[in-house]
Amino acid sequence: MNITSLASVQNAIGAPGLPGAIGGTAQAGSPGSFGSTIRNAMDSIDQQQVAADQEVAKTVAGESPDLHRTMATLQMADLSFQLGLQIRNKMIDAYQQVMQMQV
Repeated sequence: MNITSLASVQNAIGAPGLPGAIGGTAQAGSPGSFGSTIRNAMDSIDQQQVAADQEVAKTVAGESPDLHRTMATLQMADLSFQLGLQIRNKMIDAYQQVMQMQV
């Protein structure tokens, strides 16, 4: 299991104090905009999905006898997708609440 990919999930949820996180501090010399943070999180989710697809293809072709690694990769990709989906839902809820405010 690749532990370094879990850091991207922490960055996506905005763990306080982590550079580049939504709620964290920006890295020195980088703009740290909200849009770039979201784009990086989406790229990370996409990379995990691609890695999971590649692991499944290797297992089906018989190139990878390690079924445990394949299942772990699939679970990590699923969890990161579910996290991204929940963040999207919260952002849509927040947008709808702001749009319902009377000025």
